[in-house]
Amino acid sequence: MNMLKILSSKPDTIPAATAMYLAGLGEAKGMQNLHVRQSPQVLKVLREHALIESAVSSNRIEGVEIENSRIGTIMFGRPRLKDRNEEELRGYRDALNRIHLNEKKEPVSEKTVKELHQLISGEIWDAGIYKEKQGDIIQRFPDGRERIRFKTVSPKKTPECMKKLIALGEQAIREQWTHPLISIAAFNLDFLCIHPFRDGNGRVSRLLTLLVLY
Repeated sequence: MNMLKILSSKPDTIPAATAMYLAGLGEAKGMQNLHVRQSPQVLKVLREHALIESAVSSNRIEGVEIENSRIGTIMFGRPRLKDRNEEELRGYRDALNRIHLNEKKEPVSEKTVKELHQLISGEIWDAGIYKEKQGDIIQRFPDGRERIRFKTVSPKKTPECMKKLIALGEQAIREQWTHPLISIAAFNLDFLCIHPFRDGNGRVSRLLTLLVLY
């Protein structure tokens, strides 16, 4: 988890292609503010569509599959849930609503991180709790061989590393080490390198990125 530390040197330049993307995003943000005033209903429909796509896609990446006929009901209704997959999708929806609809945006803190993990995890025993065992990323080959693709931070060091990550992320934005979007990307990568939970790290990282963007 060294990306934010690297940015703390406040690099003088960024790649030209990155600068072009950032300029385009800035222009789009300005246009969005105009649409908010002129076409609020259109943006409402787009937001609802984005909620569905974000929740379904983020969970599908993790192997959580839901019947298409059930997606809308789970996202916008209160049906009796059939299985664990539906519980996780409902939890992710609740986490998205918490971020999107909270007018007073909550701080990015360890408490928030754990609560988001608890929302997406449902009733499992370690929801909202940092990992207790090493959770390295293992690559499995067709012939049965395995190798460690990526070694994550140990359970013992996880709480300390999370505290440092939260502090560095806040400092990077406050002191303007570089463009905020680059700092946010670095924050996300460092979070994934720590891999603080037994499961659900990818989904929490995407929710955190959304929160920090707000």
